Amino acid sequence: MKYLIVGLGNIGPEYADTRHNIGFMILDELVKQENNKFYNMRLAYYAEVPYKSRTLCLIKPTTYMNLSGKALNYWMKELKIPIENVLVLVDDIALPLGTLRLKPKGSAAGHNGLKHIETTLGNNEYARLRFGVGDNYPKGHQVDYVLSGFDKDEQPELPALIDRSIEMIKSFATAGTELTMTRYNK
Repeated sequence: MKYLIVGLGNIGPEYADTRHNIGFMILDELVKQENNKFYNMRLAYYAEVPYKSRTLCLIKPTTYMNLSGKALNYWMKELKIPIENVLVLVDDIALPLGTLRLKPKGSAAGHNGLKHIETTLGNNEYARLRFGVGDNYPKGHQVDYVLSGFDKDEQPELPALIDRSIEMIKSFATAGTELTMTRYNK
């Protein structure tokens, strides 16, 4: 059984460790914990992590956030992974920092990466792990906020939240969406 885990973010050092790149940060940590590495392949950095007789196919799209659907669609087809085995990791300003929510499907909620995925796939029937990054920005400065790094007082919380996200990814692949939601969504 293969699972496609898609971390959303933007490539380039200027975007590293920003709120918008939390999807990349989660996958980077997962690959590090498994003593694995990413390879630069078509439309994405790609890594495979075996876990409990399953294969987690991890991608970090190199298409930039607003064209994320292109990479997701390509790798879904290339690896013949059904939509119910796809999980997208995404930052969410509607949730406070520290909140992690797994959803079986849903709206893009204004997120350009999710909008493009929805447009490309023609539906929103894919699971997503929403990582709360808060909304502590003045009106009209949303873009600056998500493209900035986490504040000094937020940084100590990140490693535990990233580890919990990794647990949720593994649970999604072994226990499924419903059980994972019951276990982890608070």
